[in-house]
Amino acid sequence: MFAVDGYQESRLPMEQAEILSAPTMSQTEVVISGIKHMLSSGELSPGQRLPVEKDLAAVMGVSRGSLREGVRALSTMGILEVRQGAGTFVSGLEPSALLSAMEFWVGLQEGDRAGEVHAVRRALETEAAGVAAGRISEEDLDRASAILGLAEEAISAEPTDHEAALKADVEFHRLIAEASGNRVLAALIETLSGRTIRLRMWRSEHDAQGLRDTHREHLAVLNALRRRDPERARVRMAGHLYGVEDYVRNMPEEAGDGPAEGKSASQQV
Repeated sequence: MFAVDGYQESRLPMEQAEILSAPTMSQTEVVISGIKHMLSSGELSPGQRLPVEKDLAAVMGVSRGSLREGVRALSTMGILEVRQGAGTFVSGLEPSALLSAMEFWVGLQEGDRAGEVHAVRRALETEAAGVAAGRISEEDLDRASAILGLAEEAISAEPTDHEAALKADVEFHRLIAEASGNRVLAALIETLSGRTIRLRMWRSEHDAQGLRDTHREHLAVLNALRRRDPERARVRMAGHLYGVEDYVRNMPEEAGDGPAEGKSASQQV
């Protein structure tokens, strides 16, 4: 053990050191693996400042340039935060922040791959609805009811307020995910939901019946939540999302004329 700016730092365990010195790993990968080990072992924790550069580079057996490259990579991932004049800190490691790269990837998926992404979202949201049925508070049930009330007003307006209807749709699904009480599950659902938002906007502008069907399905989900019936909540949510999934998989060609000129809707949702 040795002290570095108030830290009690230790050399890496033998097996970890052997992994980090493997010839197939670049020095940048050594840094990334080393920081990961320090986090998993408790040597570093969320919000904590890293040791000074020269000492940390010495611990890992890498050059200071390689250390900086590794820190940049981890900063891009949301693991570390570089604060000008203050040093480098571990982020809060919140799931929603760490999934930003995945959200970017999701936005690039098209065609069958987009359908596959949505199938995963359906599985997660179905489970979230079941869990939420046993946990959701009366306050959140009232909030969900108010959200659907706004959705109904938007759908019934002349002309239909598509933006408000879409906002209510997103807020309703987000509330249920958060009511599951599982932050990782909620963050994954949020990440996978972004792709379909603009597509649903396009659909709402061209399919008034689709808006009414969606609203009716949302009311059925809310009813199952009020009854504290997990299985019914799962079935209602799954049925609703199967409809969205079918639409994503069988999106009409004219959707390309929807959200923006020169791109298909699947490239923008």
